[in-house]
Amino acid sequence: MKLYGYWRSQATFRVRVAMNLKGIPPRENEALDLAKGEQFNEAYRRINPLALVPSLVIDNGPPLTQSMAIMEYLEETHPNPPLLPRDPRDRARVRALALISVAEIHPLMVPRVRNYVEKDLGLGEDGRVRWIRHWVALGLRAVEDLLDNDPRTGRFCHGDSVTMADICLAGQVIGARNSDCDVAPYTTVVRIADECMKLDAFAAAHPRRQPDAPKG
Repeated sequence: MKLYGYWRSQATFRVRVAMNLKGIPPRENEALDLAKGEQFNEAYRRINPLALVPSLVIDNGPPLTQSMAIMEYLEETHPNPPLLPRDPRDRARVRALALISVAEIHPLMVPRVRNYVEKDLGLGEDGRVRWIRHWVALGLRAVEDLLDNDPRTGRFCHGDSVTMADICLAGQVIGARNSDCDVAPYTTVVRIADECMKLDAFAAAHPRRQPDAPKG
């Protein structure tokens, strides 16, 4: 089992956490420096034509891509501990909360989008910063309201057990903080994210604790 990733990648963080929780760490990690464009090399594009991380290769089989799909695969093949509730409506709630980060916020702040906004569109650094802060605020406000207005919210996003929603939320808060976004207004979001980071599975997956993270 080989995981291709990048220390700062939120999507790779999600997969690391899920694998840690399931007790199935990869036998091999390969870091691709996205800042240097290593994801665009020919060998990796054969693994993932979108040139994104993460990708997970299991027993030399077809690569798995997209963090949500990889987490769903891990859930189906290693069901314990469960990262989705049993009730279909509750599962839908957890997936919806997860997808706000995965589909609505994070894709708008990844390097290729940041670079396009700043350089190709000519909006400069100030435009890039405003862009990121706008979408982070919009998404986290929605998550905050959904969590606050639902009695199913507990210690974590859904009750008192970790789900995919928590994995995605914790990664998004880390990403927001790394981009100097103000997360203080989202008290429930921050409370849950900080609660997650107390767990070894989350702490070990933190970007700064990865071998390819900058030292110092």
